[in-house]
Amino acid sequence: MSASQPPQTPDVPTLLVKIFGKDRPGITAGLFDTLAAFSVDVVDIEQVVTRGRITLCALVTEPTAGTEGELRATVHSWAESLKLQAEIISGLGDNRPRGSGRSHVTVLGHPLTAESTAAIAARITGTGGNIDRIHRLAKYPVTAVEFAVSGCETEPLRTALATEAAEIGVDVAVVSAGLHRRAQRLVVMDVDSTLITDEVIELFAAHAGCEAEVAEVTAAAMRGELDFEQSLHARVALLTGLDASVVDKVRTEVRLTPGARTLIRTLKRLGFQVGVVSGGFTQVTDDLKERLGLDFASANTLEIVDGRLTGRVTGEIVDRAGKARLLRRFAAEAGVPLAQTVAIGDGANDLDMLNAAGLGVAFNAKPVVRKAADTAVNVPFLDAVLYLLGITREEVEAADAHED
Repeated sequence: MSASQPPQTPDVPTLLVKIFGKDRPGITAGLFDTLAAFSVDVVDIEQVVTRGRITLCALVTEPTAGTEGELRATVHSWAESLKLQAEIISGLGDNRPRGSGRSHVTVLGHPLTAESTAAIAARITGTGGNIDRIHRLAKYPVTAVEFAVSGCETEPLRTALATEAAEIGVDVAVVSAGLHRRAQRLVVMDVDSTLITDEVIELFAAHAGCEAEVAEVTAAAMRGELDFEQSLHARVALLTGLDASVVDKVRTEVRLTPGARTLIRTLKRLGFQVGVVSGGFTQVTDDLKERLGLDFASANTLEIVDGRLTGRVTGEIVDRAGKARLLRRFAAEAGVPLAQTVAIGDGANDLDMLNAAGLGVAFNAKPVVRKAADTAVNVPFLDAVLYLLGITREEVEAADAHED
């Protein structure tokens, strides 16, 4: 048999040994010490501890002829001595193979209710999927759980669950399973109202006394009601004559979205590359790149002549199409396939980028964006994106504590 072929598992008699009760050190070792006396082989093991209660399952080969009864009696006696419950079920062979079409379904709730969990599980089943495993990724500031699903293709499952999620008010991400999920990735974010809580042009406008006018044009552009380039020129024109010293003031006023530093720090630890693309201005994004250790940054540039803003931008315009183009450029420079990219944004001008990426995440986005993206995150914590990549809160905190 070649190394590339899986071993064939014959339908030999097996026993499923299940242990339940209050967790304490030594239970797993004790069970297998007990089983070792009967020279059985271990086929599979699963163990879960929830609120101090253990569920331990061991699938083992049948013992030698005539000793199964003794094995059962010995395991039950051992369990009773520890005030545990034991159940032993006879059967044949290993677990049945998982179906084709495997996906990871991540569900975020704030809170995650029993009603919404039931609805998601029912929709998975209704799409032809089977839930193979469930585990928690985070318990705060949001509850995040991941379902391992098989039996249906990722795209129809994603479509079905996106509809369900919108109806019940939870966030659901569906990604295909496989080795690629552990590969190095490129993550590219929008800046305004994504990486930061502000709209940078509105910060400039506040110093120019035209904040209300700029805010209205910005909102219309983000809703997709105005052409971005036209709206950009209209808003920047309102800044004509503003003293260039305002750039430093705006940089100090920028507020990072909660979880932004944690997201970037964790991604960088994993060897990911991280970039930003913005319809805002390099006068701010270049500063963010340096402060946060980003690999890529691109935005529009405010023209400054004789120490004052001219009301114009220079260079290539970063608009809706430009963001997607920059995502592709960053991916090529990073040596990362486009399928291994993640894009995060909130506005209509992010849609091309979200659709071009391997995973597009609408972050607290406008309705038109939530509807079109692969998944939506509607909690105000940017590091919740980590859970969509299968990274647990526990792993993040452990890494932070180790570095400290």
